[in-house]
Amino acid sequence: MDVALRYFKWPFIVTALGLALSFWLGWNSGAGGFPHAMSFLFVGFVLAILEISLSFDNAIVNANKLKDMTPEWQRRFLTWGILIAVFGMRVVFPLLIVVIAARIGPIEAIRLAATDEARYAAIINDAHVSIAAFGGAFLMMVALKFFLNEEKDVHWVPGFEAWLHRMAGVRGIEVAVVLVLILVFSNFVPATEKETFLTAAVSGLVTFLVVELIGHGLDEKQAAMSTAAKGGFGAFLYLEVLDASFSFDGVIGAFALTQNLFLIAIGLGIGAMYVRSMTIMLVERQTLTQFRYLEHGAFYSILTLAVIMFVQTLHVEVPEVVTGLLGAAFIGTALWASIKFNRAAR
Repeated sequence: MDVALRYFKWPFIVTALGLALSFWLGWNSGAGGFPHAMSFLFVGFVLAILEISLSFDNAIVNANKLKDMTPEWQRRFLTWGILIAVFGMRVVFPLLIVVIAARIGPIEAIRLAATDEARYAAIINDAHVSIAAFGGAFLMMVALKFFLNEEKDVHWVPGFEAWLHRMAGVRGIEVAVVLVLILVFSNFVPATEKETFLTAAVSGLVTFLVVELIGHGLDEKQAAMSTAAKGGFGAFLYLEVLDASFSFDGVIGAFALTQNLFLIAIGLGIGAMYVRSMTIMLVERQTLTQFRYLEHGAFYSILTLAVIMFVQTLHVEVPEVVTGLLGAAFIGTALWASIKFNRAAR
């Protein structure tokens, strides 16, 4: 308990404030009232859990990099970095997605979200095919990249994951799978939206590949840096770009749960606080995760979100509660399986 309070005091405070704000936001928006407020509270909670789960490996990567940095730059990353992580990727970035998808200005997007929810919802609904197609393709690549990995040696669902592992030797197979899915779904999308769907979905696929390319480039540059550069501004910049890459799937996945900009910012902001605190704990206690299958649960939830987003391009309504419960179920089951494995191992 003392350890939790030491490392997670501020995340606990932010969680309480954020969930209270989610409840208030639901009470005063749309249909309003207690049921709507509870729906917003639930989605805010699930967004926070999803962000924590999707960024769990991010905390581990950050901890491994931070241990080689000077104490001064460690403090800067954990203070300045949280501002960039929370307000940059979890507030500004979702806004940019709406601005690009709906082709409106950022000030107009904020004003509409705050004062004219009906028109804002109509604009987002018109742009939903492009958002869902882009997000579905990107998230599908994220999930397949994890499962179709030759170096992956831990399987939570042995039969399915072992079969995927055997296919991992085929170069570029995840790209081929996503392209096939895009072509299949494009046959069922209304003719008037087919071009929009194809453009957005292929853009999501290309964006993932570009992010991967940047990541590999940064890895090579980081390896070539001097010890001093690794511990200073170069490492700080590296970690911020890496954090942005890790955050991308969470932001995109949030649109499968809700299209409310403020709720997305609250839920993902709460999650980002926990990721930073986990990073500090991993660095100071020099320990890594003890939950063997938690990462698997996170990627199964990503895979589920990707499928749901593709289905939504066909104008099939999937309730936010159902989407949230499916993701939470995968993560909760993976956590339980990890604890059970640890007990058996002891």
